[in-house]
Amino acid sequence: MYTAADLRKGLKVQVDGAPYIISEFEFSKPGKGQALYRCKMRNMITGNQLVQTYRSNDKFEKPELEERKMQYLYCQGEEYHFMDTQNYEQIVIDKGHLGDSVNYMTDNMEMDVLFFQDRPIDVSLPMFVNLRVTQADPWAKGDTSGSDSKPVTVETGYVLQVPPFVEEGDKIQIDTRTGAYVTRVKE
Repeated sequence: MYTAADLRKGLKVQVDGAPYIISEFEFSKPGKGQALYRCKMRNMITGNQLVQTYRSNDKFEKPELEERKMQYLYCQGEEYHFMDTQNYEQIVIDKGHLGDSVNYMTDNMEMDVLFFQDRPIDVSLPMFVNLRVTQADPWAKGDTSGSDSKPVTVETGYVLQVPPFVEEGDKIQIDTRTGAYVTRVKE
């Protein structure tokens, strides 16, 4: 059990039988009375936002979350298929639950999948992924009229801005937290 004093950004709590993650947290102590804990939380199943204010004597249950190492196999329409690396059991997660993660997932990539009551609710990608550029406009040397970046498409279909020297066929590193270009990868 958690108390209101344990609340902080990133903490996972169970509210009304559903797992929530705290995205914003604010503590205030008025001159009189109890301390107040104002939290902005996101439902980890539906994605809905909830803003609540709690008092110092409020208690919270710890959600029964389980993290399993899984391998991404393939996509079929809006469904993404994963395999447990321990028992080879396969599961399907719809695109809505994966969000922006689909921009960085390649076949056979290993990642952690978060389960709540044996139901997959979230995936944790590695911090950086290396993807091959499949489409990039050529860069004209000496062209200083344009900006210092250009759009490219990587093998997953994701489009991002990169420096002008990146060419089609290059492998680049992308930060999965921001979706931004990091560096070219030597092969």
